[in-house]
Amino acid sequence: MSDTPTQQPVNEQPGVVDEAQEAEPKKGLKNKLFHEFRETAMTIAIFVPFWLVFSTFVYELRSIPSESMVPALQVGDRVAVAKFAYGYNRNSIPFGLGALVIGDNKDNPNENVFGSTPKRGDVIVFQHPHSDRVMIKRLIGLPGDRVEVKGGKLFLNGAEVAREKIRTTTYVPDDSNRLVTATEYRQTIATGEGDKTKSFLIHEFSDTGDLDETPVFTVPAGHVFMMGDNRDNSEDSRAPSGHRSMAAAFPEAWPYRPTNLSADTRDDAIGFVPFDYLIGRAETVLFTLHGCKQAEGAECPEGRLWKGL
Repeated sequence: MSDTPTQQPVNEQPGVVDEAQEAEPKKGLKNKLFHEFRETAMTIAIFVPFWLVFSTFVYELRSIPSESMVPALQVGDRVAVAKFAYGYNRNSIPFGLGALVIGDNKDNPNENVFGSTPKRGDVIVFQHPHSDRVMIKRLIGLPGDRVEVKGGKLFLNGAEVAREKIRTTTYVPDDSNRLVTATEYRQTIATGEGDKTKSFLIHEFSDTGDLDETPVFTVPAGHVFMMGDNRDNSEDSRAPSGHRSMAAAFPEAWPYRPTNLSADTRDDAIGFVPFDYLIGRAETVLFTLHGCKQAEGAECPEGRLWKGL
C-alpha cells in the first residue's frame, strides 16, 4: 500500500461560475472600451483644431445654393475656396476674430493682412455688404473701371467685352419644373495683369432681360464689380437696389427693371463690393450633390468632379 498523497477532485456544482472568472471578461471589455474612447478623443482633439486652422487660413469648402453662376457652378456643388488668395480681413476670418485681430474700420476697405488685388475673371466668395449672406460671383470690374451693359452686351471702359456663341442649351432649372433655353457664350476678359485674359462660359436667355440695360458704373477705389455667369438669373452689382442714389436720380437708366425701391434695405443687391468683404477665391468644384432634373430634351452638366474654375 502506497503512502503517496493523491489530489482530491474539486467538488463543482453545476451552474456555479467562479466570480474571478466572471469578472475577467468584464474587466477586459471595460478596458477595451476605455482604450477606444481615449483614441477617438485624441483623434478629435488633434483633428478639430487642425481643421479649424486649415479652413480659416488655407482652404474652406462652400456649397452652391443658387443657379446665378450656371454653367460654371450648379446647385449642390462643393467648392474649394482659397482663403489666402486676397489676404485676410474682418470678414474672411470667422467667429469675429477678424474684426478683433485685424480691425473693424468699415470706412477703410483696404484694412487687411497680406492683401493682394484680385483679377478680373476670378470667381470670388464674399460677404454680402448689406446682409449676413455669403455670395459667390465673378469679378468683372476693378477700381476705376467703367462697367456698362447695353443690349445684353458687356462693356468695360468703353469697349465691348468679346463673347463668342458656343451653342444653345436646354435644361430644367433647380427651382422650376419647366424647360428653359439659354444661349451659351464664351466670354474673354482682360484680367488686369498685362496682356493676360480669362475665358469662361456665360448663359443668356435673351438680350432684353431685367439687367441687360444699365447705366455706366464707375467702380470706386477699394471696391469691385461682380456679376453672375447666368446673366439673366443673377442679382448682382448691376441691380438698382445696390445703387439707391443713382436709381433715384436716373431711374430711366434701368429701362427693364423698376427702380421704385422699397424703404426696407435688407434685400438690397450687393452694389460695389469692398475689398474687405472678400473671403476667398473659388478654385475647384471638388464634388457635387447636384441632381439633374430629367425631362425630354433636357441636358445635364458633365464633369462635376475636381473641375477647375
